[in-house]
Amino acid sequence: MENLRKFEAWFVTGSQHLYGPETLKQVATDSHQIAAELDKNPAIPVKIIFKPVLTTPDAIFELCSEANSAPNCIGLITWMHTFSPAKMWIRGLSALNKPFLHLHTQLNRDIPWKTIDMDFMNLNQSAHGDREFGFITTRMRLNRKVVVGHYKDPEVVEKIGIWLRAAAALADARKMKVVRFGDNMRDVAVTEGNKVSGQIKLGYSVYGYGVGDLVKYVNSASPAAIKKKIKEYGEEYRLTKAVASSESLYEAAKIEVGLENFLKEGDFKAFTTTFEDLHGLKQLPGLAVQRLMSKGYGFGAEGDWKTAALVRSMKVMASGLKGGTSFMEDYTYHFDPAGMRVLGAHMLEVCPSIAKGKPSVEIHQLSIGGREDPARLVFSAQTGRAINVSVIDLGNRFRMIVNDVESVECPDMPKLPVARVLWKPLPDLKTAAAAWIYAGGAHHTGFSLALTAEHMEDFAVMTGIEFLHIGEKCDLNQFRKELMWNEAYYHIAGGIS
Repeated sequence: MENLRKFEAWFVTGSQHLYGPETLKQVATDSHQIAAELDKNPAIPVKIIFKPVLTTPDAIFELCSEANSAPNCIGLITWMHTFSPAKMWIRGLSALNKPFLHLHTQLNRDIPWKTIDMDFMNLNQSAHGDREFGFITTRMRLNRKVVVGHYKDPEVVEKIGIWLRAAAALADARKMKVVRFGDNMRDVAVTEGNKVSGQIKLGYSVYGYGVGDLVKYVNSASPAAIKKKIKEYGEEYRLTKAVASSESLYEAAKIEVGLENFLKEGDFKAFTTTFEDLHGLKQLPGLAVQRLMSKGYGFGAEGDWKTAALVRSMKVMASGLKGGTSFMEDYTYHFDPAGMRVLGAHMLEVCPSIAKGKPSVEIHQLSIGGREDPARLVFSAQTGRAINVSVIDLGNRFRMIVNDVESVECPDMPKLPVARVLWKPLPDLKTAAAAWIYAGGAHHTGFSLALTAEHMEDFAVMTGIEFLHIGEKCDLNQFRKELMWNEAYYHIAGGIS
C-alpha cells in the first residue's frame, strides 16, 4: 500500500506588518508550534511542513505558486493568527490549484482571565482574522474544508487527518492511469461515461488495451515466477494439495504474474476486465484481481473504469487504517422483516483485505464467460461499520453517492463459492435502496470498513463533484427534494445554453 508520509501539507499562517516585528516573531513561533504538534500526532497521515508567516500579496502568491509545482505537497492548511486583510489573498488563491483546509483555531485553549490585556488581544485574534479569510474564500466561491476548535482537540485532529487522506487520494488520482482490458460489458449503461470529463474533474486518465496485449504478458510469465506465486498462496491462504497441484491454479498464477508485470511496466494504478472479452485467456482473472487489489490496485468489473479509479482512491485514503477496502456489488436481498440485509459479492473479484480470518483458495465452475473453471479466494467479510460508494456520470456532472452500512456476520453458505459480505444498509434497506435508486447509484461500488462518509465528502468537495449521503438520518422525502435542488443548482452552475 501507499506510504502517505511521502506526502506533505504546508501549514500557512496569515498576518500583516501592522503589528510590528516582535508580534510577527511571536506569530511565527506559535504557528511553528501548532505545525509541529500536528506533525507528530499519529492521526495525521502526512508530513506537516511549517511555512514562513505571510504578510504581503506577493509572498502569498509566491507560496501558492510554489505549492502548485511542489510534487509532494498535497495541499495547504491555512490559519489567520492575527487579522490578515483578505484582499492580499486574492491573487494567490486564484492561482492555487491544490486543495486547502481552513483551520479556525488559536494557540491558547482558554482565555487567561486574570492576565488578559490588549497585547494579548492584538496577538490572538484569529476569532475575527479567520472570518476575514472566510469571507474572501466564500466571495471567490472556493471549495475548502473548515475545521473549528483547538488544535489539540482529538476531534479537530481527526477531521484534519480525514481531509489529508482525501487530499492524498486526489494527488494520487491526478497521476493515476487506469487500463481497460477490452471494452464495456455490452449494452450496460451505468459503467459507461465520458473519460475526458473524468480526467478533467477527477484527474485520472483511462487507456484501452486489447486482451491480446495482456495475453502476451501472461504467456511470457516465467515458470519460476509462477512457482513463486503458488508458494505464496500456500503461505497466505488455506490451500488443499489437490488445488495446489491443479492446472487451474497454475493458470491463475500465470495470469497474476502477467497482469502484475503489465500494470507495473505501464505504471497503471487501476484496471478493468470483462467476462465478455477473454480472448486468449483460459479463465476469468479472479485470484489475480483479488490479490492485486490487496496490494493497492483499483479494480472495476465489466469495463467499469469509474469504479476502478474510485477503489484505488479509496485504498489510498485508507492506507494504514484497519478494515480493508474492496470492489463490491449488491447481489441479492434478504427481506425478512425481522432483519433485512443485502448480500454483497461478485463473480470472483472481492479483495481479501476485508476478509475475516484466512481465505481459502478454491476452484469452481463459473457459469458465465465460457472459460475454464477459475481459481478464487473464498471468505466472509469482517463485521463493523462500513460504507458503499458509487460514482456515476450524469452527463452534465459526476455524482458520488455514499451509503452507510453495518457489515454483519454471514450465515454459513456452503454452496456459494465466492467471497461475500452481508450488510444492513442505514437507515434501513427499504429507505436506503430507494434513495440509492432515485439517485441513480450503480450496482458496482467501492466498499470500505476503514473509511467514513466524511472521507468521501472531502474528496468530492476537492474535485467539485456532487455528493449525496444516505445515512442513519436519511429521510426519503427530504432526499428526493435534495435531488431536485441539486439538479437546479448544477444546471445553473454549468451554464445555460
